[in-house]
Amino acid sequence: MSDTVANATYPQEAARLVARIDQDPWGSVRPSLYETARVISAAPWLPGEQRRIAYLLNEQAPDGSWGEGPERYRLLPTLSGVEAALAVLRRGATPEETTRRLATAVDRGLAALRALPTAGPWPDTAAAEILVPSLVAKIHEQLTRVREDELAVVGGWRPGPAPALPRGYDQAAPEYVARRYTSAGSLPVKLHHTFEGVARYIPGALIPDGPDLLGSSPAATAARAAAISPAPATGTVSALEAVAQRYSGLFPEAAPILVFERLWVAAALAGVQLPAASLPTVRGWADDLYDPRGVRGAPGLMTDADDTAMAVLVSSLVGLEHTPDPLDLFHNGSHYDCYIGEDTGSVTANAHALQALGSYVSRHPGARHTYGPRTDKLRDWLVGQQRPEGPWPDKWHASPYYATARCVAALARYGGDHASTAVGTAVAWTVETQRDDGSWGIWGGTTEETAYAAQILLSTPDHLPRHARALHRAETYLNDRAGSGHHPALWHDKTLYAPGAMIGAEILAVRERLRTRHGLHRRQTTLTDAER
Repeated sequence: MSDTVANATYPQEAARLVARIDQDPWGSVRPSLYETARVISAAPWLPGEQRRIAYLLNEQAPDGSWGEGPERYRLLPTLSGVEAALAVLRRGATPEETTRRLATAVDRGLAALRALPTAGPWPDTAAAEILVPSLVAKIHEQLTRVREDELAVVGGWRPGPAPALPRGYDQAAPEYVARRYTSAGSLPVKLHHTFEGVARYIPGALIPDGPDLLGSSPAATAARAAAISPAPATGTVSALEAVAQRYSGLFPEAAPILVFERLWVAAALAGVQLPAASLPTVRGWADDLYDPRGVRGAPGLMTDADDTAMAVLVSSLVGLEHTPDPLDLFHNGSHYDCYIGEDTGSVTANAHALQALGSYVSRHPGARHTYGPRTDKLRDWLVGQQRPEGPWPDKWHASPYYATARCVAALARYGGDHASTAVGTAVAWTVETQRDDGSWGIWGGTTEETAYAAQILLSTPDHLPRHARALHRAETYLNDRAGSGHHPALWHDKTLYAPGAMIGAEILAVRERLRTRHGLHRRQTTLTDAER
């Protein structure tokens, strides 16, 4: 999605973005190689397989791997690609040229897996501890069957050795997790999104049924269908076909993403000023998405503190009287668990919670006695998560610039003097890590990360005179690349992904803030039209 339109003003671009999102019930993300390969493997009955096989073959990198990002991020998608290619080869019935290309893809993929690091640290992506061992085991089984069946492949092809399980993963993890919940007599919702990792170990009586996507995941849905019956239910086929139609026959890792997309876009644009024409639409989003029982990021997922906090925040920004009460579901005494049963906390979810509480209290001073002590604890917890050199890490994003921008935005406005040192350290780190071309980025300069870094500096007006050069260079970099549209995948799900509309909104908003930054402090102390 393009970040800008030539000669358009900020209100025009923002209104156009809101309208486009409002018309799309699915969301702006690229297809996932991992997810599409899982559907290829588990759902040969789904129309459009030749399109998916072509995508699988065309997406393989020159080094034989699949996926986006650095090599450690390519482990899971490469495992998925190799296993899917083997599954298609074992089924047969593909044209000779396609068969030859699949065999070559397997050889190159296996070589790429052998060339990957043998040990971590591995990315903290969703359920990697289950998905990686599960796929390694499936590849071993597929290769054994290929050899035992003496599969007639072009040129008498025989595949190379199976990949070893990288250190840091436990081959018994998928079965152990499944056995634990089998003993409990139920499968928790938090496992639905990554059900494909445990599908083979779950007894039929515990497999979640229904006509919709399981855990918003095409891969999980296809795995459920394969585990239940050779003949998929009509509802399952319809659900997968609907996603495939939106994404040109392919599949993202979550569908739809409209909750996440709409809330994040609304918050980004409202941080500058929502166009008057867009305000009714955004108010409608906030009213529809807010839920006193907690907000879930997509159908079939657990309710979570991150989406709930953003629904409360956006509601406050557009003048709706929705209380922060649903956040109580996730409070653990010092901060907020992102969801019930969470293993590792999220600083961005808690930064959003601090913003939501702070914004609500600023509009309802009488609520300070209720939420004041909680915001103080939350502030202290966030400060305690900061790394000594200045940034914050987070499990939902590969880049520390995203988490640091969120924490600085919350602490600079609602943290008071207790957070000033943390904010100052983050600002100094940001200035020090700017690249020579004016960008910021963990693996290379990107417009997304440059927008976050500029937000960090713009969140602290008192620092602006000292950092004017850094901001000027950032503005030049962003303006020079406006309209590029393609963003590297930096967000964590099962693998890396890029929510295009949300990234576009962040860049659009920060470019407007940079353009008008000399009046920023005055404007920040004045209510926007939405707040009025």
